[in-house]
Amino acid sequence: MAKILVIADTFEGKIRKATFSAVTFASQLAQAKGGDFDMVVLGKDIDGAVAQAKPFGAARIWAVQGDDLEHYLAAPYAQAVTEIVEKSGADMVCGAATTMLKDLLPRVAVRLDAGMVSNVIDIVADGGNVYYKRPMWADNAYATVAVKTPKAVFSVRATEFEAALPGSAESPVETVQFSAAPETKKARFVAFDANVSERPELTEAEIVVSGGRGLISGGNTIEEKRKLFFSITEPLADLMNAAIGGTRLVVDEGVLANDLQVGQTGKVVAPKVYFAIALSGAIQHIAGMKNSKVIVAINKDEEAPIFSVADYGLVADAFKAVPALVEGIKKVKA
Repeated sequence: MAKILVIADTFEGKIRKATFSAVTFASQLAQAKGGDFDMVVLGKDIDGAVAQAKPFGAARIWAVQGDDLEHYLAAPYAQAVTEIVEKSGADMVCGAATTMLKDLLPRVAVRLDAGMVSNVIDIVADGGNVYYKRPMWADNAYATVAVKTPKAVFSVRATEFEAALPGSAESPVETVQFSAAPETKKARFVAFDANVSERPELTEAEIVVSGGRGLISGGNTIEEKRKLFFSITEPLADLMNAAIGGTRLVVDEGVLANDLQVGQTGKVVAPKVYFAIALSGAIQHIAGMKNSKVIVAINKDEEAPIFSVADYGLVADAFKAVPALVEGIKKVKA
């Protein structure tokens, strides 16, 4: 019987949405292997997050608390997860491929001497064997791999697994007090410099408005480029309660912060609606948004690659088309 441990990614006392996609992965893997899954929630004040985790079908919730877990630091968190693996008897550990868990999961794998598969997008059952599909080379190729070690660690691409829905039953909770070993205290938390925004977080938003080179090419300075970019994206995002993102070029030009980049080297998103405005659709960008439920592309180049993945495409100048779209939506809402 397989035992899978799902690591909850928490922020400001709440579990991030991507974690529930990892729960779906764990449920599917438990069914394929025969077994069940636990969840582990780590931190200092985690009562709210633990309550949030209860209705999702875990055999047990491990609530790991301690002053040493107040802020995320890789070494003590890896120690804590490893200890829960031992207590729970888990032979597999998984979590969503979020910023935090991309850092944590490989360290857990090293501690467990476990094989690791990153960015899993599917589980492939073949007879009595279970394999894992993962992307390579900006999603231009896919590998189906097996894990041969006694223990295994997986990071899960959240956009490929539907988020689990809460049920009526609640999982039992076991509370564990944690104290970090001296060797894990070589790093210390100094400060967290957050980008404060009233907009939804990019990976959590149901609607994303994303812009590219075409929105900034008319500017000579960073200030001019920002003014052009936001003059088009902000009115639409405000109207739709959407997050704003952009291509790597827009980020490299200093128009957007790094954490707002969509693509292979940025965030992978799958909102209900993705507006791709004045961006050509390079392979690296498409890898980060192709699983959006509805893709709306606006570009004056009718041969732009973005149209190959778009559900709705408009060949037009974004500086004319988007303001007209905003006015049309306002009239419909009125």
